[in-house]
Amino acid sequence: MARTGGFEVVRDPLWNNIGIDPQALPILDSAPFQRLRYVRQLGHAFLVYPGATHTRFEHALGAYHLARRALALLAERGALDGVAPEEVTLVRLAALLHDVGHYPFSHALEEAGLPSHEELAREHLAHPELVVALAATGAADPGRRIAELIAGHSPSPLQGLISGSLDLDKIEYLTRDARMCGVPYGTVDVDRLLHSLTLVPCAAGRTVGLHEKGVSALESLLFAKYQMYRNVYWHHAVRSATVMFKRVVRSALARGALDPAWIAHASDEALMERLRALPDAPLAERLRRRQLFKRVLDLPAAELPPGAGTWVAEDPDLTTRVEDRLAAECGRRPGELLLDFPAKPAMLSGDVPVLARDGTVAPARLGILQVADALHTTARRLRVYNGAPLAVAPRGIVTLLEGTAGEVEARLGAGRALLS
Repeated sequence: MARTGGFEVVRDPLWNNIGIDPQALPILDSAPFQRLRYVRQLGHAFLVYPGATHTRFEHALGAYHLARRALALLAERGALDGVAPEEVTLVRLAALLHDVGHYPFSHALEEAGLPSHEELAREHLAHPELVVALAATGAADPGRRIAELIAGHSPSPLQGLISGSLDLDKIEYLTRDARMCGVPYGTVDVDRLLHSLTLVPCAAGRTVGLHEKGVSALESLLFAKYQMYRNVYWHHAVRSATVMFKRVVRSALARGALDPAWIAHASDEALMERLRALPDAPLAERLRRRQLFKRVLDLPAAELPPGAGTWVAEDPDLTTRVEDRLAAECGRRPGELLLDFPAKPAMLSGDVPVLARDGTVAPARLGILQVADALHTTARRLRVYNGAPLAVAPRGIVTLLEGTAGEVEARLGAGRALLS
């Protein structure tokens, strides 16, 4: 880092120069934040997109940079009049710390049933180094207030900058992920969005909104998000690595070979080294050597009945038991057949108030929201993965997925074949 007039300056391939103010410097140097250097932003996506080795560390710096820009623009237009200076400071630092609770390998372990990284943020914010750094801001109860901002539960009028349909995290990760993966899908008009941000009246006082001149840029942001999910985040090989990783971690946790509390503070490589050292974790070595499971079934969600298979994404315990029963019915060992049917119903949420030129405020009327459900369905695919060639009858899997979680539980408990 270079020092310029009391500020540190970090060179970033996406935003060029990122200035770090004195209040943020001790946070940057703290152990919880430095851990983020060793937590990849996109989990195992680097096995498919070799450039996707960027980390939560540079993403957090980018979100902080965008927060500084957004707050400066709001202040320039007088939109921050009446907002306490310490509130502005905490929002800026919340942007820097919004991912401090992240597990190794992105969101995979949340899918595996571990608590969300937003919940874990409070624990990491209690680290002594961060307690001292935040106390130096002079703000009252800074750790709690930043945790509320990260979780999306803060009464701050600036909450929407940290968590919401138009938060700075989203603008940053879509832009950075697309750049590092080398794909053209995540194009976002960042300048237009930042210059269109404003504060608008609401029932609780004021909240983050968007001037109507930025509506088209917001629609482009949401469409970029859809394209990134469809083409990158839910790419079939990325998802293969993800379900393999989830399975090996869940198996280790079930045997008591891993401690969830330790995982919450681990880096990517520390966790993989621990997994590879286990005597009965062949999936860990396969991941290391990129010997990914192949698709033996790949069905678009549009070909499934509405609501089918929701338990695959929502109930990892049930999904594991179903996988093992299916594996047994196909002559495979436990862990050799894996199901994947990712879901993100709020992928294209756009509940942003829009300020019209005549001063009125109304919910955003976005054309893309009219087809949000269809786009979510288009992005999703049901996949069955296996480590060796295997014939799986689509009809049997679809029939299984048509059952509710309770019905599937009943079939498992009764010992009935799942592929009958």
